[in-house]
Amino acid sequence: MDALILKEVSIVYDDPTSSGGRLEAVHNLSFSLAKGKIGCLLGPSGCGKTSILRAIAGFIGVSAGEIWLNGLQIVGPGLLVAPEKRSVGVVFQDYALFPHLSVAENIAFGLTQGRRLRPGQLPQEALEMIELVGLAGQADRYPHEISGGQQQRVALARALASKPSLVLLDEPFSNLDIALRERLAREVRDILEKTQTTAILVTHDQHEAFAVADEVGVLFDGRLAQWGDPYLLYHEPNSAHVARFVGEGALISGQQLGHHVTTPLGELALKDCCCLANSPSKDVRVLLRPDDVVHDDGSQLKATVVRKAFRGADFLYTLELPNGEKILSLVPSHHDHAIEEKIGIRLEADHVITFDAAEPASAF
Repeated sequence: MDALILKEVSIVYDDPTSSGGRLEAVHNLSFSLAKGKIGCLLGPSGCGKTSILRAIAGFIGVSAGEIWLNGLQIVGPGLLVAPEKRSVGVVFQDYALFPHLSVAENIAFGLTQGRRLRPGQLPQEALEMIELVGLAGQADRYPHEISGGQQQRVALARALASKPSLVLLDEPFSNLDIALRERLAREVRDILEKTQTTAILVTHDQHEAFAVADEVGVLFDGRLAQWGDPYLLYHEPNSAHVARFVGEGALISGQQLGHHVTTPLGELALKDCCCLANSPSKDVRVLLRPDDVVHDDGSQLKATVVRKAFRGADFLYTLELPNGEKILSLVPSHHDHAIEEKIGIRLEADHVITFDAAEPASAF
């Protein structure tokens, strides 16, 4: 069952600086998310992803379209269910914790209204959340006394405490350093899976999206470019624009004929979905990811190292082919080659994707 459904949603703002005085932040957007799954809206700043999140939460209305949550319509023509009646929890970018309340009191906030509790007594749901997010030892501390990562867990626990139908996370890791961001992303996914909570994450960071989400929607200029699982988006992007945004790689020249494409690195086979058996030969660009290009000292095919980036466990090499085109290759770090050195390479490309030849070549 789909927990969340958006049907042809558009969001338009008044904007005196634009032509016509109106700015369309989101255009005709549709997607669905199954119950218990984690979705992500991924895109650059200004693409409309936060506007979508705010519309789902009920903080803003939509100009057109419908939003459904667990089979009930919450947004539509003449319909706008109040935020407090949607059973939606929100984790804000700045955490929005109450500085005068302890960790436990922040998590319990919203659960105590209408309940008869002894002074200092916490609802059982709050106690469970404190344990779940690993903050039992910090329950009596105040937000300024704990780390940014712990504050984020408090914000998540508070959103989950009321057992909402949906949790929305707005750039939840952007204020954290890289190492903590990656670890917390994994922890948040584990917590959401344990509670079987349906969630939508908004981010501009591909690594966060892939670490947390089951399904990812890539947005550009208020339009949904592609929706799918992270593996599909990385290996089978539906446009060069998506390919560039969700990973590193290069577009090299090729000549496509039926189920095959000839490239400077040899002939590659295409999937049935990527070609027409009886189509005429055409000029294309072929997408190669760094993991498609394998360093092989025994290969007769050589490329010149023109740039390298040390990443600890591996190098990311930028290699120049004999025809001048450039590709990327991810190589274990014990293969330390010098700039201008020629090295052997071979292709191990299981997902060969082509785009129109008008797309620019070179690494991206």
